[in-house]
Amino acid sequence: MLSRIVTTTAALALSAGMAQADYTLTILHTNDFHARFEPISKYDGPCSAEDNEAGECFGGTARLVSAIADAKARTNNYILVDGGDQFQGTMFYTYYKGKAAAEFMNKLGYDAMTVGNHEFDDGPEVLRGFVDAVDFPILMSNADYASEPLLDDVIKSAVIIERGGEKLGLIGLTPQDTPDLASPGDNIVFKDPVETVRAMVERMEANGVNKIIVLSHSGLNVDKRIAEETTGVDVIVGGHDNSLLSNTIEGAKGPYPVMVGDTAIVQAYAYGKFLGELNVTFDDNGVITEAVGEPIIMDAAVTEDAPTVERIKELAGPLEEIRNKVVAEAAEPIEGDRSVCRAMECPMGNLVADAMLDRVKDQGIDVAIANGGGLRASIDAGPVTMGEVLTVLPFQNTLSTFQVKGATLLEALENGVSQIEDGGGRFPQVAGMSFAFDASAEPGSRVSDVTVGGAPLDPEKVYGVVSNNFVRNGGDGYAMFKDAMNAYDFGPDLADVTAEFLARNAPYQPYTDGRITAK
Repeated sequence: MLSRIVTTTAALALSAGMAQADYTLTILHTNDFHARFEPISKYDGPCSAEDNEAGECFGGTARLVSAIADAKARTNNYILVDGGDQFQGTMFYTYYKGKAAAEFMNKLGYDAMTVGNHEFDDGPEVLRGFVDAVDFPILMSNADYASEPLLDDVIKSAVIIERGGEKLGLIGLTPQDTPDLASPGDNIVFKDPVETVRAMVERMEANGVNKIIVLSHSGLNVDKRIAEETTGVDVIVGGHDNSLLSNTIEGAKGPYPVMVGDTAIVQAYAYGKFLGELNVTFDDNGVITEAVGEPIIMDAAVTEDAPTVERIKELAGPLEEIRNKVVAEAAEPIEGDRSVCRAMECPMGNLVADAMLDRVKDQGIDVAIANGGGLRASIDAGPVTMGEVLTVLPFQNTLSTFQVKGATLLEALENGVSQIEDGGGRFPQVAGMSFAFDASAEPGSRVSDVTVGGAPLDPEKVYGVVSNNFVRNGGDGYAMFKDAMNAYDFGPDLADVTAEFLARNAPYQPYTDGRITAK
C-alpha cells in the first residue's frame, strides 16, 4: 500500500522544522455531482432554458467555473477536491460515460477526488478510462484492488501534495458496501474505513505530514465515527448521503463544519447546487485552531461562464431528440427527493412501483419492490419529457420477475428498512402490498403488519415479485433474491416502463395511500 501513497512535488524535501504557525488553507469542495452539467430545477431535475433565464435554476458546471474562480481569488492558498460520485444521473453519463466529467473536472482544476460507489456502475473498465483522462489523482484507500489489473497501477490510496510550503496528506474512502451498491467486480475487496484511516494516518505522519484531509464517500454518520475513533485527521470532506451542512440554511443536517473533537467534517449537498468553502487555520503542530465557512449556493446570482455554456450545449446536441420528447403530463409535482423516498412512502416510489406491477400484472406477479436509491429526482408539474424520466431513472435497469416465499419477502422488507437512519438507498417502495415499520427497533425486527393483496403475508406461500435487475441480483443488500425461483432479469427498461405508464394515465396525479406506515 505504501507504493500507492504518492508525493506530487519534489518540494516536499523541505524539513518539518520550516513549518510556521497560523498556516491557513481554503478547502473548496463538491460531492455527488451526478453528471448535472446543466442547471437543475428546485427539484434537482432538468431546468428549462426559459426558467434559467428567469433566474429559477441552480448549479450547472458553468456556474461552478465562475464560483470556483471567484473563491480562488479570495485566497492565496487553496485546494479543490471532490467527495465522489461524479458518475451517473443524467443522459450525459449514459451517453458519454466518464468522458464529460473528466473534461470539466480538468477545466475546473481539481487537486484530487475519491472514488464513489457510482464510479463503479459500469465496472472497473469505465472507471479506468476516467482515471486515465483526468489530470489529478483518484484516491481509494479502503480497498484491496491489487488483483484488479485495470485499477492496480492507476488509483492511489493517498497523495501528499504541497501548498504554501506545507505538506497536505489526502486520503480517499469509498463505501464499504460498494459491492451491494454498484458493480466493482470480483477482484476488489472493500475494507472498514476506520482501520484504514488509522493505518494511513500513521504512514502520513511517518512522512512528516501533520495536516491530513480525508475525502470520504461514506456518509455523515460514518464520517463522525471515523472522527471519533481515529486521531490525526484534521478535515473530512464528505459525500454519499447528500448531507447539506450549513450555519444559515433551514433544514440543514448540521453546522458547517461539524466538529468532532479536533476534526472538522464538511459536505455540500449534491448535484453542484453548492460549492463548499472551508477556511482552516492550523497551529505549528498541525492542529486546527479555527475552521469556518459555509457552502455557497449556485443560484442565479452566480454568473455562468459563457464558453462552458457553449461547450455543454455542444455535448448536449446528440441527446436533445430523446430528452425533449414529451411523453406525458403531471397534474402536480411528483415528489422524488431522496430525503423522502429513502425514509417513507413517497409519490415517486408509488409511481415507479405501480408502473412495474402494472406492466407484469398478467404474469402472476403479486407485488413490486423498488429501491428508493434508484429514484434520483422529482418531476415538476406540466409536460413530462423523456429527459425528466431518465433523470429520475438513469441506471438503465431492466424489469426482473421472480418468485419467493413470504418469509423471503419479509426478509427483503427488513433489509429495506435496516439503514433508514443513514438514508440507505435500499428503502423499499412497494406496490401490491403494505407494511409498517418501527425505526426505533433493532434492524431485522422492524417490520410488521405485512399484507399482500389485502391479505396477511403467508410465510410459506410463494409470491410473484417484480423489481429491477440490480435489486434482484443482490444490490442494496437484497441478497435474499439472488436464488429466487423462475427469475427473469431481461425485461424492458424501467424508464420506458414508467414513461409508458405515465402516458396511459396522463395527466398523472401523484399520490400516497398509506401502503407504508411508520410506527
